[in-house]
Amino acid sequence: MDWEGLEDGLEDGLFEKDDSAYVDADKMTRPSLTYWSDAWRRFKGNRVAMVSAVILLIIILMAVFQPMVSKYAYDEQDWFAINQGPSAEHWFGTDELGRDIFVRCWEGARVSLLIAFVVAILNGTIGILYGGISGYFGGVADNIMMRFCELIASIPQMLWVVLLILVLKPGIFPIILAIGVTGWIGMARLFRGQVFALKESEFVMASRTMGAGSLWIILKHLLPNAMSPIIISMANVIPGAIFSEAFLSYVGLGVPLPTASWGVLASDGANKLLNFPYQLLFPSLLICITMLCFNLMGDGLRDALDPRMRQ
Repeated sequence: MDWEGLEDGLEDGLFEKDDSAYVDADKMTRPSLTYWSDAWRRFKGNRVAMVSAVILLIIILMAVFQPMVSKYAYDEQDWFAINQGPSAEHWFGTDELGRDIFVRCWEGARVSLLIAFVVAILNGTIGILYGGISGYFGGVADNIMMRFCELIASIPQMLWVVLLILVLKPGIFPIILAIGVTGWIGMARLFRGQVFALKESEFVMASRTMGAGSLWIILKHLLPNAMSPIIISMANVIPGAIFSEAFLSYVGLGVPLPTASWGVLASDGANKLLNFPYQLLFPSLLICITMLCFNLMGDGLRDALDPRMRQ
């Protein structure tokens, strides 16, 4: 093909100058997002995590408001409605004292979720600070701090919990203290390993060069980049705390009667499983649904909060 002849036949009038290309050259085609805005955008895109979060929100709202609006009190006894099955009057049936199990399940959700959330926050706070300091400074400080963790971990956690409950007497606060006082060991080890892997990174060295303090580097730079395993660990702490409370209630070291919790209800229902299985079914079902939703939401938060998975 004769390219030179083709170029000679093209006139300037055949072309139109597009000034918009210069005007729009510096415009951003995508809005700027902060770390949390981008995490929320990606979390909303995970349908399974969103459905789990909605179910958990419903459970929390029911736990807060249902006992307040119910015509039955969680400890109200009705001797004419003993061990009745589910009905329009009593949706989950009644127990051996005629108490409404539906109300007691949501009253128990208050206690169980309160214990679980406080334990998770306590474990996460202590574990992150302890593990972050140990991993960041290393050396002698790390050796001493990790030997202390190994000393505590050498005794089974449930034995620690039972001994502390026996000393402090059963109750909500003693259960929280007993589970939380040793539960942070796993979080401390986990975050320590993440700090070891990240503390020599370029962005940490740059922040250290600019005069940032150790605590600032741990919380501002190391913590967000280690958020993924931390979220998974904290998501597992909540159902673990619920099961620990259920075990303590089963052996008689849970919350004192007549206070209701999922562990107390499951323990009472297990004793009547053959005759009245619904008394175990409903609290156990709530425990299973809550556990599943926390695990699924934890996976969604892991994907959304991990800076290395940004797109």
